[in-house]
Amino acid sequence: MSTERIYKAVLASLRRQTIRNGVKYLDVGAGSGGLIQRVKNDLDILDCRACDYTDKLMTLPGQKVDVVDLNRDVLPYGDGFFDLITATEVIEHIENPRLFLREIGRVLRTGGILVLSTPNVLNLNSRLRYLWFGFPDLFGPLPLGNRIAESCAGHISPVSYFYLHHGLREANLAEVFLAVDKFQKSGLAKLALLWLPLMSLGFMIRRREKRKYRTIDATNRHIVETMNSPRVLLGRTLVITAVKK
Repeated sequence: MSTERIYKAVLASLRRQTIRNGVKYLDVGAGSGGLIQRVKNDLDILDCRACDYTDKLMTLPGQKVDVVDLNRDVLPYGDGFFDLITATEVIEHIENPRLFLREIGRVLRTGGILVLSTPNVLNLNSRLRYLWFGFPDLFGPLPLGNRIAESCAGHISPVSYFYLHHGLREANLAEVFLAVDKFQKSGLAKLALLWLPLMSLGFMIRRREKRKYRTIDATNRHIVETMNSPRVLLGRTLVITAVKK
């Protein structure tokens, strides 16, 4: 997966926000520091913090890394400490994604901005791979032991758009905006072939879900409908922006 495209999509999402001077910025799962460098250059942010499960990946000169295992520990910061947080390709490595979102909501100030990305497990290519193979794109059988956490072998939590949006709202993060890093051309022919059954069967199932199980209401209908939107059906990586209420 091209991290450069994801970084560009994250920066584009940040440019849609009002980023004031003097913000405190945290990159969770900072890795080599590639996104931090781009945020520094693009948005002129000086106070940049990095957090990851190891500091061995960091290559940005002078950048300190706060080492924390988010599968076992909380973020090592006070409540409302940061104005801006990014977490690119991180949540799929976390054992408890909802706890992770709550922790981000805790350390983000009111009005603070979060931008996160994760593989889109609901694009058409991924849905069909799940049908044929039982695993969505970029998720597969995991080795028992000796997993490299920052590789695809560390992808342990496929999270779809609905559950991301829902988890963000329950973590007190609202104004959720969805973008993608690129549209998959390989999905266009599949979309043309499957569009009519997707729309008609999706409508019938949503209606039954609403009437029989009462799981769809005015609070979540727009999120459910987004699941079969062209952006989700063709997007490779979800890039989601949210603001703390």
